[in-house]
Amino acid sequence: MTANDIIKDIKNRKYKPIYLLHGEEPYFIDLISSQIEDSVLSDAEKGFNQTVWYGKDTDIMTVLNAAKRYPMMADYQVVIVKEAQDMKWGKEDADKKGINPVLSYFENPLNTTILVFCYKYGKFDKRKKAYKAIDKKGLVFESATLYDNKVPAWIESYGAGKNYKINAQAAAMLCEYLGNDLSKIANELDKLMLNIPVGQEITLKEIQDNIGISKEYNVFELQSALIRREVLKANQIINYFEANPKANPIVLILGNLNNFFSKVLLYHYVKGRTPQDAARELGVNPYFIKDYETASRTFDFYKCMQIIGWLREYDLKSKGMNSTASHGELLKELVFKILH
Repeated sequence: MTANDIIKDIKNRKYKPIYLLHGEEPYFIDLISSQIEDSVLSDAEKGFNQTVWYGKDTDIMTVLNAAKRYPMMADYQVVIVKEAQDMKWGKEDADKKGINPVLSYFENPLNTTILVFCYKYGKFDKRKKAYKAIDKKGLVFESATLYDNKVPAWIESYGAGKNYKINAQAAAMLCEYLGNDLSKIANELDKLMLNIPVGQEITLKEIQDNIGISKEYNVFELQSALIRREVLKANQIINYFEANPKANPIVLILGNLNNFFSKVLLYHYVKGRTPQDAARELGVNPYFIKDYETASRTFDFYKCMQIIGWLREYDLKSKGMNSTASHGELLKELVFKILH
């Protein structure tokens, strides 16, 4: 089941007695747990029937003892463990009577309790008996990391779910600027949508006007200046970055350049294919394939390899390894090497 499928069931009051939400991507885990936390009980019912813990502050037996209670003046009680990866889960060994209290509850959960484990930034061990018991009696959802090339489509889908059309160029820029941090992207889009009428198309202009990306001085304009060997423009952008370091952190700039030149390198292998096939191989929208074609003419295969090596070198230097230069000075050196 997808996160949307689970949320749909929750809205339709189709609940499971136990939810194990685990995986590397926290966004979907938070989305599902928030839906349960906000919608299962009314505000009046929550006082007696909703308990929220953080894993580091509790242990499995405390959680299960709470889960065994019956609801008061409500159909359900909700017990949520956030950051469950930090919780002491106990051993799976049976006691002298041949009973393990943890497995005993997971195998026979109380139907009037909705127990939610939010196990983030890693996978729960599928070999454990606890996992198998929850999977059988409840619901296990693995929240996998969304690869960079899938994020623009997710952004467009997120907008569509809120009755906004986000065009491909705007989605790609947002992805390049914020990476694959879905929580951060969703937060920025939610703020943006407060200023835009429902149903209006979100274009590059709206992204630039509302999410703090300068129209002239951003990493995408820098990429454009580099592939066209516009030395003056590239240096103007670097000077702007140096004067506004908080809005243009070097780690973001180097990461975006590394992603771009890695795709330019890959483009050298797919030359001659149709734009659609090349875009599929690179994991980009066909709208942008012309940029990679231009870049491949400016930077041959060996130059791309050299640039990627420099990007890694300057990433280390920016973290203080074998360099005391400022971030602005490092970017100027790097751009000089790329253009000469």
